Amino acid sequence: MALAAFATLGSTGCGYSEDQWQAQLAKYNQLKTDDDAKLRDAQAKLDDVTRQLKDLGVEVSSTKADLAERQKALEEYQARAHQLELIKERFEKLKGKLDELTKLGLAVNVRHNRMVISLPGDVLFDSGRETLKKDGKGILLKVAGVIKADPQLLARDYQVAGHTDNKPLQRGPFKDNWGLSLMRAREVLVYLVDANTGGQLPVDHWSATGFADTDPIAANDSDDGRQKNRRCELIVSPSVEEMLDLKAITQ
Repeated sequence: MALAAFATLGSTGCGYSEDQWQAQLAKYNQLKTDDDAKLRDAQAKLDDVTRQLKDLGVEVSSTKADLAERQKALEEYQARAHQLELIKERFEKLKGKLDELTKLGLAVNVRHNRMVISLPGDVLFDSGRETLKKDGKGILLKVAGVIKADPQLLARDYQVAGHTDNKPLQRGPFKDNWGLSLMRAREVLVYLVDANTGGQLPVDHWSATGFADTDPIAANDSDDGRQKNRRCELIVSPSVEEMLDLKAITQ
């Protein structure tokens, strides 16, 4: 634009005084300077948006994606990040409610995309048995008390998961570790929902499953590792909105 105006000015040069010529020249030089500054600003913004997208792992084609397209992509990722932050905040609040259980010596963490309360099996049961010990019942009553004290926790769905070490079961009515893990999970569930002497939790929010030795949390090559693997877990079932990479967003 500045060059075209300059050319027009030059073709009628005899109609301008020296002062007018210099004033017009200064004006068009300023226009060119302003245009160049706007171009640099636009390029800087484009480069910044491109960098942010690349930081998010988005491949950007420098020949096909213009500023508007890149800005739209960035806004979509920012909206996604905001959603993840809201879910992360929600789970941090949930974990905060469950942290009361850590005072009982129980671990609360995210595993396999689930919030998990881990109960040591040796505290709950004698070796190879499915009958709850007195100390085990005491711990379950305290767990039930924490859940009942919070309406949001009480309204959640839970699954009791039984786990064993990898030593083959040699005796008893359970036939194998699958049977033992499932029956232990059942005993924990039945006690937690017992309306008389148990935890008095709502039965329609609870289920049970057994994993035998298929999901260890430690190596089974030592007594300490096998002890850690003998456990029951209370799994907080996620809602549809929470079925994301919870481990990543809660680290």
